[in-house]
Amino acid sequence: EVQLVESGGGLVKPGGSLRLSCSASGITFDDYAITWFRQPPGMQREGITCIKSSEGVTYYRDSVKGRFTIYRDKNTVYLQMDSLKFDDTAVYYCTALSTSGLRDFWGQGTQVTVSS
Repeated sequence: EVQLVESGGGLVKPGGSLRLSCSASGITFDDYAITWFRQPPGMQREGITCIKSSEGVTYYRDSVKGRFTIYRDKNTVYLQMDSLKFDDTAVYYCTALSTSGLRDFWGQGTQVTVSS
């Protein structure tokens, strides 16, 4: 059974930092593109950053570029979030999409709340 488990969410003040983790069991991230999505309250889910270890590349949505960093250590992908803003409040999900495009897995999500 494949599982993705996110952790690290919580309550933080504007300007603060959090680091989210996405750990996998049942797959190895070597063969997957890992994307962090988020869904703000009452809004649609959006992809914010992706890492493709096989290609050594990362992508960032403009709204998080320069503030968020995605990186991988073995079979865990991290999302370092700095200079957090109110608009970053959302449920954050990690996903794993196989390079073939045939296998797609989602974690259960972790809540990030930016509030003063």
